[in-house]
Amino acid sequence: MIEVLQTPLTVLHVLACIILILVVLLQPGKGGGMGAFGGGGAQQVFGGRGASNVLTKATWVTAGVFFLSSVTLAYMSTSVDDSLQEKAEAEAEQKPTEPDSVKADEKPDDEPAPE
Repeated sequence: MIEVLQTPLTVLHVLACIILILVVLLQPGKGGGMGAFGGGGAQQVFGGRGASNVLTKATWVTAGVFFLSSVTLAYMSTSVDDSLQEKAEAEAEQKPTEPDSVKADEKPDDEPAPE
């Protein structure tokens, strides 16, 4: 069941990260400057202080989604029953093993060539 939820939750996490970056960059600085992408236009649309309130709320909501998805993904990655060693052993059993000995027609690197 966890595997089914992991992919959509990862997509949600990446989208929250991208939206959080954009929302933070759109916010005006402490001096009430233009913002990263022309925040002066946002002040005209939302009013003098309306842009700050909307962007602040969007930042908090997006940061909350990002935090919850981070914690959930971390829990899901550690709650799997198999350890990494067990997974590696299972993969090793499935793969055919190659012989460790050198083939008869190949010469090892440490032996000098015959003269």
